[in-house]
Amino acid sequence: MIEVENLSRVYVDTPVVDGLSFHVPEGQILGFLGPNGAGKTTVMRMMTGFLPPTTGRVVVAGVDLDADPVGLRRKIGYLPENVPLYPELRVDEYLRFRADVEGVRRPELSESLEYVVERCMLSDVRRQAIGTLSKGYRQRVGLAGALIHKPPVLILDEPTVGLDPNQIIKIRELITELGRDHTVVLSTHILPEVEQICERVFIIDHGRVVADGTPEALRTKLIGNPVVRVEIRGAGDDAAESLGRLPGVVAVNRRADGVFLIEHAGDADPREGVFHLAVDRGWILLGLTPQRATLEDVFVRLTTADDAAPMAASAAQEV
Repeated sequence: MIEVENLSRVYVDTPVVDGLSFHVPEGQILGFLGPNGAGKTTVMRMMTGFLPPTTGRVVVAGVDLDADPVGLRRKIGYLPENVPLYPELRVDEYLRFRADVEGVRRPELSESLEYVVERCMLSDVRRQAIGTLSKGYRQRVGLAGALIHKPPVLILDEPTVGLDPNQIIKIRELITELGRDHTVVLSTHILPEVEQICERVFIIDHGRVVADGTPEALRTKLIGNPVVRVEIRGAGDDAAESLGRLPGVVAVNRRADGVFLIEHAGDADPREGVFHLAVDRGWILLGLTPQRATLEDVFVRLTTADDAAPMAASAAQEV
């Protein structure tokens, strides 16, 4: 659905995006991540035809950017970080204006308008002036404008920035729902959001790819095997050795406070075995908690200058 090949953008001899290549299949929600200044917004602007690349090729839904830039834009719904709205217009008026700009034919206008009003939950405010709406509703109006021509691809740049927790939940649910009918590229700094709704994560730093894969695959590749934290009272000196013989256990680290950190293979879960062993040995089991690395752990390790280089090469080989 989206093909980006060797995409570069140079400003005054400084490459902001440097030879970026990736493919997004139809129906996928891709989390597009990177620290501030990594080149994310520049990539999005080049993908949508708002900024010409220095080198490279972009194809969206079979349309090549160089051959048909207007045709490519019609395949994309783009929501920039700062949504360009007209506060004096009513919601309906703005969406009709966007429909005209996006080339929606008059016979299809009413159907398209009802579609985006319903999908973006704007029925209660459709005749209200945009300038009187909350930030959350304005984000929904911007998203409705990006959807008005029913594009197969949505590119969303920080769609939940500045929203309160309730508004974030509603926009997150909406993006998840839209992912059933559209290919979505989502850029955000809210990493738990990416873990919840994105099937795949693409991380760039200094204009280059440093990781590409599912959140689970990246956690396993960069952080290592999962760990279970086990707290036991009354365990003997041979407890670590006994725990280490459980199926799937890779290593056991015993701390002085009676806590055991059990590293295990990703497809194994030693908790049931630990429970039965504690019963057999008469240990008092006080805690049995999986210690799961987060996408934030992966992101920080990949985009920290001291650690990024050696791990980026390993992560890039994942896919």
